Amino acid sequence: MKRARPAIPFMSGRQLGGLIRLCLCLVALLAPLPAFAVNPDEVLSDPALEARARAISAELRCMVCQNQSIDDSNADLARDLRLLVRKRLTDGDTDQQVLDYIVSRYGEFVLLKPRFGEKTLILWGTPVALFVIGGLALVVYARRRAGKPTGKPLSAEEEAQLNEILGK
Repeated sequence: MKRARPAIPFMSGRQLGGLIRLCLCLVALLAPLPAFAVNPDEVLSDPALEARARAISAELRCMVCQNQSIDDSNADLARDLRLLVRKRLTDGDTDQQVLDYIVSRYGEFVLLKPRFGEKTLILWGTPVALFVIGGLALVVYARRRAGKPTGKPLSAEEEAQLNEILGK
């Protein structure tokens, strides 16, 4: 029986398998790490203010990417918003004032988690309404089915056989 040649001439099959396993482990370990887009020149010197800025940035949607926070986005608009958040914080605004300012400029869509209010009532109320309507439909359907007989009535001959079996 002839022995198969290794795919790479200077590595045995066992070494090649170990190398592949090592590469797969590295990919599995490094793949879930998020690539934060905050540049070093944006970071505030005060760690408390920087933590507040990061928390606010995580709540704001990138208007270009639309499914990322501005903290995770590399878009120019996201960078401008990150700088605006940091400027407002260094000027002494509270977190809520910063969010209110940005919402006043860009609308509710800029928030990753929209607020509950008149404008978002349909957004928040639709799932509840659909759940209630679905429950009512199930109740109505079950009541209608319960009142209807499921088979045809017994003939006189079948009824006689049944009475005989039951001993009546």
